[in-house]
Amino acid sequence: MTTTTTAGSHQDAAVRHVLDAVRAGRDHELPGLVGPLDPPARRALLAELKALRAEARGWEWDRWRERDALRAGLLVAGAACHTGAAAAAAWIGARDLRRWPGLPTDLLLDVLADRDPAWLGDVARRLADRAATAADDYAFISGLLRISGGPVPTTDAFVHGWVDSKGITLDLHDDPYAPELVPRLFETAEPAPALLWRAEPDNPEHWPSGLVSLAEAGVVERRTLVDGCTARLLRGGRPQQLSFYLVLLRRLELTAAEEQERAADWIAMAADGPAPVAGHAQEVLARLALAGALTAGQLAEMSSLVLFRPEKKFVRAQLVLLGKVLRRDPDARHELLPAVAGAFGHEDTALQERALKLVAAHLKPQDEALREELADQARALSPVHRPLAVTVLGAGAAGDPGEADLPYEELLPHVPVRRRLGATPSVAETVELVVAVGKARTPDLTEFERALDGLVRHARLHRAELAEALRPALAGRWWIGSEAHAGRRPAGLDVVAAAVLGLAHPSDLRIDRQRPSGHHHRDCVHEALGRVLDGRLREAGQRILEDPLPFLLATPSWDTGSLEPDELTARLAQYRQVGVRPAPHDFAQALLRVRRDPAAAAAAAALDTSEGRRLARWLGSDGEPAAAIRRVREPGERAVHWWERAGQAVRRIVVETGDRLLLQREFPAAFHPLGRPQREQTRCYHWTGEAPLRWAVLPEDRETQAAWMLPALTGCAVTEERGAAAELPRLAELGGPAGPALHLAVATGLGARHGEDRLSAVDALLLLAARGELDAPRLGRDLAELLSLGTVKPTRLADALRTAASTGAYATTWAVLAEALPTLLEDPAAHRGTGELLSVAADCVERTGATGPLPPGLADLATRRGTTQLLTQAARLHTALTPPPPTTDPEIRGTAA
Repeated sequence: MTTTTTAGSHQDAAVRHVLDAVRAGRDHELPGLVGPLDPPARRALLAELKALRAEARGWEWDRWRERDALRAGLLVAGAACHTGAAAAAAWIGARDLRRWPGLPTDLLLDVLADRDPAWLGDVARRLADRAATAADDYAFISGLLRISGGPVPTTDAFVHGWVDSKGITLDLHDDPYAPELVPRLFETAEPAPALLWRAEPDNPEHWPSGLVSLAEAGVVERRTLVDGCTARLLRGGRPQQLSFYLVLLRRLELTAAEEQERAADWIAMAADGPAPVAGHAQEVLARLALAGALTAGQLAEMSSLVLFRPEKKFVRAQLVLLGKVLRRDPDARHELLPAVAGAFGHEDTALQERALKLVAAHLKPQDEALREELADQARALSPVHRPLAVTVLGAGAAGDPGEADLPYEELLPHVPVRRRLGATPSVAETVELVVAVGKARTPDLTEFERALDGLVRHARLHRAELAEALRPALAGRWWIGSEAHAGRRPAGLDVVAAAVLGLAHPSDLRIDRQRPSGHHHRDCVHEALGRVLDGRLREAGQRILEDPLPFLLATPSWDTGSLEPDELTARLAQYRQVGVRPAPHDFAQALLRVRRDPAAAAAAAALDTSEGRRLARWLGSDGEPAAAIRRVREPGERAVHWWERAGQAVRRIVVETGDRLLLQREFPAAFHPLGRPQREQTRCYHWTGEAPLRWAVLPEDRETQAAWMLPALTGCAVTEERGAAAELPRLAELGGPAGPALHLAVATGLGARHGEDRLSAVDALLLLAARGELDAPRLGRDLAELLSLGTVKPTRLADALRTAASTGAYATTWAVLAEALPTLLEDPAAHRGTGELLSVAADCVERTGATGPLPPGLADLATRRGTTQLLTQAARLHTALTPPPPTTDPEIRGTAA
């Protein structure tokens, strides 16, 4: 008995020593301290370690050093105490027990060395299955495998960890995992990042050379590498991700037989692959075709796909290849010439002409059926090539009789229909909306406003019922019953929900307790809009606790955030009737949202209340937006931060809003920044997910919002920034005048570097046109100025306007281009890409039949000799804009009649 008690006390003391070492961060002592513990002592120690872990989770942020010092000790000691493989793997994989730079591999392997090999292999497998941590844990997992002798895991993360472990010196020949993991390099969902960093073709220590040497040594089959590369390239992806597989494929130097065997793969890559992949596939197929290893049918299939690509270099190279094959094998024309006709619809009229001349060179007089087929396809040609097409292919190439006499019809998108916000939600619906808004990454404005409206209305009439329904629905929110977050307050709509539940104190909801903006946010309008939103929510919560409102004045009428003036007047009348004092932030937001209709001012003034009189004045002159100042900022003006220098290295247009003294005098303090002059913003960082709620603060002032958006749009045009134009279509849907700032914002977006931003600007342009709000000459003049400053590049603008025109808006696009072209034609050599813009302009004029004054400089350019795209398209536009001379010969006139 004494011996047992003594042994137990020794074990208790040993447990305390382990805990002391863990708390003190003496991790190196743990293998020696944990090793002698018997199973009961380890179970007791594990319970203490779990309690310590839970305690550390609740520590405040200022104890982060103490918490960080505990992690490795908790990890090592806890791993040694677990008896189940699943529990041990879960403990080792826990994020809260990890320290930078990773697991304490040596200590873990030391404390687990005495375990059964099968158990160690099971832990290794489970850790390899953890996608979030397996790559980081590769060294430890491989150590377990070395001890246990278990099978090699092949999960994506373990493969990535294996690749990362190779370091600078790549030696795969002695790696025991290579035969199992090399085939997996081509099958992981994402390629291992280290493959992309070390993929120079000729470097013997980089992956392509290392894998080729493995194939030469017979460690892996050559076919595995070839098939893996082709399969990965066929799968597609970003060019950077595919670069490694393309380099490896070139490094393998496929034989003619290997290339011919995969002809279908090359055709698929040439059709749909990114430019580098498609270029390689086209090279291989061209080599096969010229060697006679590709059938006419295969070449025709390939050509019909490649000629459909927008890249001119691929189309040009394919037409050259087809010409070579047709000269060598004229009988192949029946299969190849219909494929050549695929280029008749290409956006580049020079390539259309080349394809038509190729058809003319190889079509035989006896090919009547083929001629008829090609004539039907020739209707896709630009009108400038129709005469030659008729000469080569016959009258069928001219199109249907009378088609040319049909009037042009502009096609514009349907104007989005505004939606009413909907009826007041019930208690159950309000709870559902609150939960949905809280979970949404990007809150929907309609859901947010209906949820807020429901909370305020039901808190006055059915607060107990609302609270009873809210509490279980919001049980997962951190601010409900959590002592660990003492001192922190909920944000967003949760502020109002907390007030309904009685979990917010009035002093915490005071508007003047809003935290001031951080130093780098002091000029950020997004921060200012967010403070307005936060102030409105705090005020709503405070009124629920002290003086509940029957409803909110600022709840929008429409899904854009706009509020009808007669609705606001009716709400103010109800407030007067029941004797409710309007909430200042709510009323201020209502004024900013109301549609300004001077005809509604009389009804507002007739209320004979201070708010009614303010509304009447606001519907008149008080609501006028501040005047904006437009100027050109020179590159010499100093950038505020080093990261802004790239964006300020070019001349650019800035629009600075002026003072709105009324907002600073009569509105609550949270609104004052919106009334101060906004100079060109410095770079700011903000949560973009709240954009729909922030822009709805000023839904009837597109001009101000466009001026605020302009610096970010300019960044998208002159730097690698992206995404700022995504809000342009939404901005175009809002109310208020579509004035100079909005047109300048759309013009800048049309010249953005990235295609998705240009598409958003095109959507905004077409939406303004469909609503009858587009001032095309103004937009054209803005583009001319941006082109002359270098903010917008002609090639990017051509891509955007070609997209706009191709939707059916050729007349709109020409109206814009007619004002922009004179600036480019003054010195076309200084603007690379002018020929592409002339091509878009010529296409628009040919399709619409527009005539009119020639842009200055076009006539001179059109008479110059040469075959460049600039001169070719200048002559084409000149011809399209110049009406044919009237026919005076009576005989000819009679024939025409």
